[in-house]
Amino acid sequence: MSRKVSAEGKDPHLGLESSFLCPTEEELAYLASRDARLGELIALVGPIRRERLPDPFMAIVHAIVGQQVSAAAQASVWRRMREAFPVFTPENLAQAVPEKLRALGLSFRKAGYIANIASLAASGELDLAGLSFLDDESLCQCLCQLPGIGQWTAEMLMIFCLGRKNVLSAGDLGIQRGLRMLYQKRETSAALLERCKKRYSPFASAASLYLWALAGGSGGEAYPDPARPLKQKPKR
Repeated sequence: MSRKVSAEGKDPHLGLESSFLCPTEEELAYLASRDARLGELIALVGPIRRERLPDPFMAIVHAIVGQQVSAAAQASVWRRMREAFPVFTPENLAQAVPEKLRALGLSFRKAGYIANIASLAASGELDLAGLSFLDDESLCQCLCQLPGIGQWTAEMLMIFCLGRKNVLSAGDLGIQRGLRMLYQKRETSAALLERCKKRYSPFASAASLYLWALAGGSGGEAYPDPARPLKQKPKR
């Protein structure tokens, strides 16, 4: 997986200099023109700004921390990790004993995944700087060779670290819930996800931010989740 990159090289996929993801007016206007329902949601929610982690190692660890847990749980463990490792480098985490990582709230497996990736990056066997020069498919294939990293983790890295513009994570529960709420469907099929990816392209990442916001409650009562049973009124 190692891929050395010239310091003078430029990555055509980056295009983001700040530490935040902020969909542009051009992206939002395009999405609204392609999907009236999404356009209504964009108008309701307004501008979105999400934190971006430009450091690939930090972004990978952050994504592993967030695997199969709530956003609140991820934030809690991540805060403890940042406090425990003020200098957040592969070298520092590679030297940490597994017990220290687990004491921060990580599962046995996640602690092992993070320690392994830290060791590979610290030794130079894993060239994180070279990831940004791979196209989306190649990047996913390379990362998925590492224990603990699957398609979802690779997609989160592409969005929240590399700033890739056209990522819609079909396996993400928040994306699935957002699509259910946006289109008022009881379930999200593979066909629906594929249609939406094509509809939102080439700015599917911006659409993803709004779907996550919707899944998190930003749409209010106007966007109920059809997959959730209606609350019955208490009998009097």
